Amino acid sequence: MNKLFDNTQVAFSLKSDAELKRAYFLFNMIGCQPLVKIGTAVTNFALKAHLPVEGLIRATVFDHFCGGVTEKDCLKVVDKLYTKGVSSVLDYSVEGKEEEAQFDAALAMTLKTIEFAKEREAIPFAVFKPTGFGRIDLYEKVGAKVTLSEPEQDEWNSVINRFDIACKAAFEKDVMLLIDAEESWMQDAADSIVTDMMRKYNQQKAIVFNTLQMYRWDRLAYLKQLHEQSETEGFHIGMKLVRGAYMEKENARAAEKGLKSPICISKEATDINYDAAVLYMVDHLDQMAIFAGTHNEESSYILMQLLDEKGISKDDKRIFFGQLLGMSDNISFNLAANKYNVAKYLPFGPVRDVMPYLIRRAQENTSVAGQTSRELTLIKKEKERRRL
Repeated sequence: MNKLFDNTQVAFSLKSDAELKRAYFLFNMIGCQPLVKIGTAVTNFALKAHLPVEGLIRATVFDHFCGGVTEKDCLKVVDKLYTKGVSSVLDYSVEGKEEEAQFDAALAMTLKTIEFAKEREAIPFAVFKPTGFGRIDLYEKVGAKVTLSEPEQDEWNSVINRFDIACKAAFEKDVMLLIDAEESWMQDAADSIVTDMMRKYNQQKAIVFNTLQMYRWDRLAYLKQLHEQSETEGFHIGMKLVRGAYMEKENARAAEKGLKSPICISKEATDINYDAAVLYMVDHLDQMAIFAGTHNEESSYILMQLLDEKGISKDDKRIFFGQLLGMSDNISFNLAANKYNVAKYLPFGPVRDVMPYLIRRAQENTSVAGQTSRELTLIKKEKERRRL
């Protein structure tokens, strides 16, 4: 089994020679930390100064990591992926908004993607970010149990209402809905709303999924406590398991405030935590559904082995593997070729609005030891196989 993810012919079967060369160029760039820093600064400046760089961004990094500018744009990519048995999750990746009109627009877009998913077998999930529906400062206040002013309370009621409208639509259309996790200081408030939504809409099966960032040392205990609650109150748990994408930010904030970091002490501790959560969920699959969002080969092998040992079908709809578009194709396509449920996250949105997401991806790749070099090794191997 441990050689499955080395098959580059399957991994890059959808990439043309030109796309493979572009991927090689991009990961070479991302592998160099100073370049990422400079590139980030230059890109931010160019976008703020309204310089005409969108075409260049679109032709390089955007087209590699994103599905398109609109949800309709994404359909070409969705259909192409599905020819290889890989499903898609359309992710409207617009972040850091502050105004009610923008939050209402994000809700409208989420409802649109739920509708899209209902009509297409290739799109089993919809997704949204909590900060797409409300201000991060407001989540932070609610999580810290600060008394809200009357206007803030109205604003918070609107946030809860947006969650409810999206979850109800997903429930009525029988579309699984992933709710992303973000910074730890806003997560308690988001968790509280998502649990209410599970209580309401996950009576028969998991429709609403929360996200656990397993680089946080407290998340396994949280999962177990939620499980107890779900048994008492009779609802199913949907959970996307990821390692997490805000590590530098989390550690810096904890240091600045003199707090204990919410992040595990080491990469190894994070891996142990992640795999323990996977095992716990597989052990309680009668009440849970897992979206294993990971680019880690070892964790993917562990989950495959668990399914095998416990006699759980590879295509059991309660278990999905997930990776981001443009990354870890060796995992996604080889899993799909072996009949596991796999979904790629397809970020989409206006180029300028999706840039914060893309910059975070590049920074995350430079900070995860081995991720970029692994991508490069595989691309190189495939280039040699094709004699490029």
